[in-house]
Parts: sequence; structure tokens; C-alpha cells
Amino acid sequence: MTTPDPTPSPTTSEAPVPGASSTGAPSTDAPAPLRGETRASRRAATSGPDRSQRLVAENSVVVLVDLQERLMPAIHDDAAVRQRARLLAHGAQESGVPVVGTEQNPDKLGPLVDALPESCVRVLPKMHFGACEDGLLELLDDVAPGRDQVVLAGTEAHVCLMQTALGVLESGRQAWVVSDACGSRDPRDAHAAMARLSFSGVRVVTTEMAVFEWLHTCEHPSFRAMSRQIKEPRFPSIDS
Repeated sequence: MTTPDPTPSPTTSEAPVPGASSTGAPSTDAPAPLRGETRASRRAATSGPDRSQRLVAENSVVVLVDLQERLMPAIHDDAAVRQRARLLAHGAQESGVPVVGTEQNPDKLGPLVDALPESCVRVLPKMHFGACEDGLLELLDDVAPGRDQVVLAGTEAHVCLMQTALGVLESGRQAWVVSDACGSRDPRDAHAAMARLSFSGVRVVTTEMAVFEWLHTCEHPSFRAMSRQIKEPRFPSIDS
């Protein structure tokens, strides 16, 4: 009976060592991403928190969509929407965030309400429901270059506001919609718009969320003034 030779055959290959090259030396290539891993999650794991999940004043720009004189009286709870929009615009100014506005067919629907035009560095007249089709993205590149967190509020939530937010998202920017500063004639349309926007990848927030994320700290020079404004009666007269 012949005893098997324990010496491995020269043709037998050994299993490769993970992280090693074919020569046996350690590989310098980056490890392959794990299933479900994203570039953002890998970056956060290696370089600390990813602030893109929060609004940052230096990266933000506000767009006030079609809050116009002849449209607002038809909007459900229009006084509340107007007050929240004014608070958002004021909070943006106090945080160093530029504000722009849009006006749908201004010859028919009039200008932006209240003091909102004075808050805007530029107002874009438009005829398309989505402002991106009438030059909003080019305007943002001009007045707010490099700011990719676009914070939107306005009317109607399910038409011009929604189509503008989706256009911003399609451009590769982040779209954030301030739900309590938006409105429609029928509140059911506004609720449906927020649900669809959220499902599409738009970040839905409130006015206070946006303002306090911009301020970031109670040591911000505008923190006390903004806190007093926020603590005032929630929906004061639009003429106050």
C-alpha cells in the first residue's frame, strides 16, 4: 500500500489574503464599499458628523414663492402663512442668508405681500408654475453662488411651490420646504404636497427648525432678538 505524499502539489494555489495584492504585499487600493453603504456614510465614519443633514447658514438661500397680493386672500389660513413667511425672511436676514422671491404672472396677481419685497435681494417674475423653467437656478448662481441648500416657502403648495422645489432637487441642489410657511386654497392639497415632496427627497421642515439651525448656538448675536420674535403671539395681525 502506498503512503500519500503530504507535500502539496506545486500547482495547488492558496486562498488569497484579504487586503493583499497578487504578490502578497499589502494592497494600497481602497476597500470596496459594503452593501448599502453610501459615500456620505463612509465620509461621516472617517471625518466626523455630516452637517448636510442640517441647515447651515453659510450654505443656504431662501426662495419665497408667489406670496402675492391677489393670491393670498384665497389661501387657507393666509394670515398664518404670511406671518411664518415674514418670520422666515427675517430669520434668514439675521443669519446672513440671502432671500429671493418669485411672482407668478405679476400683472394679474400683483407683487409679493407685506414687506417681503424689501427682504429680497432679487424678485423673479415668471409664467411657468415651476420657477426653474424661468431662470431661478441662474438667478441663484448669480446672487448666492455655492449655496446648495435652497429653502423654499410659498403658494400654492401643490402647484408652484412643489414644482419649483422638485426642479431645485433635479438640479442637484438640496431642496428644503418650510411647511408652515406654505399654503393652498384647500388644505388637503397642501398636505398632499408635503407628503409627495418628502417622498421625493425634499426635506420638509418648519420655520423654527430653519431659524434655529441657522443660528446654531445661543451665543449667536441674533439669538435673543429672534427668540423674542418667535415667542410673540404666533399669528399676529399681518398689519403689525
